[in-house]
Amino acid sequence: MSTVTTTKPAPTAPGRPPVAAPRGEGRIGLRGNLRHIGALVRRNALQIKQDPESMFDVLFMPIIFTLLFVFVFGGAISGKGNQADYVNYVVPGLMAMMGMNIAMAVGTGVNDDFKKGVMDRFRSMPIARSSVLLAKIVVELGRMMVAIAILLAVGFILGLSIKSSVLDLFLAIGLSAVFGSALMWIFILLGLTMQSAQAVQGMAMLVLMPLQFGSSIFAPPSTMPGWLQSFTDYNPLSNLADAARALINGTPVGDSVWMTLAWSLAITAVTMPLAVRKFRQKT
Repeated sequence: MSTVTTTKPAPTAPGRPPVAAPRGEGRIGLRGNLRHIGALVRRNALQIKQDPESMFDVLFMPIIFTLLFVFVFGGAISGKGNQADYVNYVVPGLMAMMGMNIAMAVGTGVNDDFKKGVMDRFRSMPIARSSVLLAKIVVELGRMMVAIAILLAVGFILGLSIKSSVLDLFLAIGLSAVFGSALMWIFILLGLTMQSAQAVQGMAMLVLMPLQFGSSIFAPPSTMPGWLQSFTDYNPLSNLADAARALINGTPVGDSVWMTLAWSLAITAVTMPLAVRKFRQKT
C-alpha cells in the first residue's frame, strides 16, 4: 500500500516583506482604476473623520492669514483706514497661497503612510500604483476647496466684492485647483524621496517662503526692487494671483491665465511620472 505525501508550502519567514503583486497596470481598465481611486478616496476620507484635528489647518489657516495680512499690510499698502480696499487685492492672492500650503500636506501624508506600513498593504493588492497617489490628490483638492470657501467667507465679511460675475469667481477657484493639483505632485515626490515627514516639511518651507513672499500675492511688484520684480514676473504664484485677481475684480486677465495653465501642465508633466516611478520603486 503506497502512501501519498502532500507537501505544504513553506511559511513565510518572519520579517520578510510581502510578495509584491504583479505590476500589470496595463491590464486594469479605466473602470477598474476609477473604482480603486474611489475606494482609496473613501479610505482617506475616513481617516480624516477619525482624526478631525487634521482639518485644523484647513479651517483656521484661511481665517488667520486673511485677518493678519489685511490688518497688518492693508494700511501700509492702501493707506490707514482703507484696509477694505486691500481685501479685493489680497484675497484672490491668498487663494494661490492656500493651494500651495495644503499641497505640502500631501507629501507629509505619503511619507507618513510609508512609515506606518500602509503602503506594504497596498503593494500586495492588484491595484494600479498611480491610483494610490491620485486618491491622495482628490482628497487634498477637497480640503483645498473647503479652505477657499472659508477664505471667501471671511473676505466677504471684511468687504470683498465680486466685480465681475459668479462664473468668473468659479473660474478663479478652478484655476487655483488646477495649479494646486500640479503642486501636489512636487510634494508627493518630496514625500517619496525624503526620509521623514519633518524633512519634507523643512524642504517644503525652503520652497514655499521665497515663492510666496517673492510674488504679487501680498503687494504690487512695482513696490519691490528691480531684481525682485524680475523674479516676481516669472514666479508662477504671481501668474495665478494676477489671474484670480483679474477674474474677481473684472479687469483684463492678459496672459496670466494661460501662463498659469502652462505652468500647471509643465509641472505635472515633469513631476507626475517621476512621482509614480519613485512610488513603484519604493513599493
